[in-house]
Amino acid sequence: MPYDPPPYLAELSLSQIAQQVAQRKLPPVSEWSPAKIGESHMRIAADGSWYHEGGLIRRPAMVRAFSGLLTRDDPAQGGGYWLVTPFEKLSIEVEDAAFIATDCLQKDGDLVFLLSSDEMVIAGPDNRLRVAGDPETPAIYLHVRGGCEARLNRSTYVQLIEIALDANDDHLDSGLIVSSQGALFALMP
Repeated sequence: MPYDPPPYLAELSLSQIAQQVAQRKLPPVSEWSPAKIGESHMRIAADGSWYHEGGLIRRPAMVRAFSGLLTRDDPAQGGGYWLVTPFEKLSIEVEDAAFIATDCLQKDGDLVFLLSSDEMVIAGPDNRLRVAGDPETPAIYLHVRGGCEARLNRSTYVQLIEIALDANDDHLDSGLIVSSQGALFALMP
């Protein structure tokens, strides 16, 4: 199957983005209860690179396919990551976050993120932003699905901060705050 990269976010309207999000048919991972549990010998590095048995997975279509099978246990109970099919549930090592957010923009008042897996996610009540770290080295994460998050890379972090500065008219009395789909998100730890 040929790989078709997504269009640039800036070229799409919010309704086109929402349509692309809805068209992404993901497997019903949460409905599957495979009997076989094992090890995938896969790892997602902190920079978002995927590895199998130590070798880099270079095909974007493979990463995209595997990313649709990802889920995560409740972080309060260890938060293990899994690749799930109807037949098996295989553990996968994730160094930081399962995805990397590589682009961000504001469309019609909502925040849209492009992930390293070519997925688009609109931040909001179901896809919340979470700030970690400290004021000197903050990190921002976006909930994607199934307990998995995307960490904003450096340029995406800067894009989001610029959106927050514009939204706050450079008045930082209340801190850096952004909104999307009616949800408010503070951007400082």
